[in-house]
Amino acid sequence: MDVITTTGLTAASALTGAEVVERKGAGHPDTLADGVAEAISRAYSRYCLDAFGAILHHNTDKTSLLGGAADVRFGHGQLTAPIQVLVNGRITAALGDHTIPVTDIVTAAARGYLAGALPLLDVERWVEVRPRLTQASSPGAVTGADSAERAASRQRWFAPRTLDDLAERHRMFSNDSSAGVAYWPLGIAEQLALGIEGHLTSEAFRAEHPYYGTDIKLMVVRHGTSVQLTACVPQIARETADLDTYIARRTQARDLITELAEAIAPEHHVTASLNTRDNDRRPELYLTATGSSIESGDEGVVGRGNRANGLISMLRPWSAEGVSGKNPVYHVGKLYNLAAAEAARRLHEETALDCAVALVSQSGRDLTDPWQAIVQTSGTTPIGAAHVRRVVADVMDELPALREQLLDGKLATA
Repeated sequence: MDVITTTGLTAASALTGAEVVERKGAGHPDTLADGVAEAISRAYSRYCLDAFGAILHHNTDKTSLLGGAADVRFGHGQLTAPIQVLVNGRITAALGDHTIPVTDIVTAAARGYLAGALPLLDVERWVEVRPRLTQASSPGAVTGADSAERAASRQRWFAPRTLDDLAERHRMFSNDSSAGVAYWPLGIAEQLALGIEGHLTSEAFRAEHPYYGTDIKLMVVRHGTSVQLTACVPQIARETADLDTYIARRTQARDLITELAEAIAPEHHVTASLNTRDNDRRPELYLTATGSSIESGDEGVVGRGNRANGLISMLRPWSAEGVSGKNPVYHVGKLYNLAAAEAARRLHEETALDCAVALVSQSGRDLTDPWQAIVQTSGTTPIGAAHVRRVVADVMDELPALREQLLDGKLATA
């Protein structure tokens, strides 16, 4: 592993500078797509572990959601066309003669996740799951007289005869040349975006305020100690009797957001705007049947929304990799982003410096030995390369524990 250390990172605690941060909430179509893809990967992985003792090759990180249609008016909200879950990817369908019920696993996981995320959605009636899966070999499978007969052949990548055909059982290596990027700690705008959305979509808040939906979107712009925040917060049609009720609750939501912002960032002056596209006269309002725009015409795509830390921070280093739905065993696009986050946290704890970490893989290289590790810090003196090497090595040694967190659903990917 080559290690590069440098300075020049602006401290997140600084009251100077600027931030532009977006957070797509729990019910946003892109966040739902990420959640569905990860739920399918978890369910498939658990099936494989129970049946075979190993996770077979799969990737569902190209999953997308196609919105349905809905009839929405005050006091009434009902879907009129189904939401479609387009599960695009490759999933191993059998190990030798043992056929895996892939369609059943995919369908149950997708509907189960959406039922939990959108309790008002009748997933049996209004969610149509359409798997579009293949078992084609990965690039590099050169056909020869005996190539398909060799153990762990590329041609057996998604059609294994036994566990010996899983290349990672022989040597765990990076499946791609990619980079995982993360940083710590968070800035004020980032804390605001996560804290406000997390509160408004929490089970406790939803129980107390059943008339708000979870397709919440926050855009936060900070310049020095001044913060401008704009939010979209849907209301549930059947819980909203008339326009006056909608307007009163819109005002209530704005006041709640302002209070939360003042608690999170007491040294900053926060101005909040809400549902700025509303037209009360027409009326055109953020009124929904289920609390999410996926019910009516919107779309969601894995990797298009929040990064693995739950944020889209425009002026921060980040990777374009869609983490959700990638194989948790060896896919560097998933593991290195999450490992970089842990390395950044540990380096910050040990040095009190703000840290940004990039872990770069090289296809075919040992998975636990990144090709490059680049660390940028605040302050005037770079962290020593030996220090970085030790922390990164420790994090990579703990990848099995990270995988378990992913399989238990305890580690967020969006």
